[in-house]
Amino acid sequence: MGVKNNISATDRRARLVVGLALGLIGLATLGGLLELGTTVGVALSLLGFILVGTGLIRVCLLYRLLGIDTSRP
Repeated sequence: MGVKNNISATDRRARLVVGLALGLIGLATLGGLLELGTTVGVALSLLGFILVGTGLIRVCLLYRLLGIDTSRP
């Protein structure tokens, strides 16, 4: 029972790497190390958090709504 995974191992790795990169850029922006603006910093941090989260749990709700399943062989 539970939610079926719909993210493949490759998709998971990509989400984790890109999510971490975006999150770090967003946090650097919010910390004043990069001058991209507060809105961009918040958006990048949030997007990074979502990508890392979906990569960790291997379930993407947007994929579910669109009927996409990359975990199939």
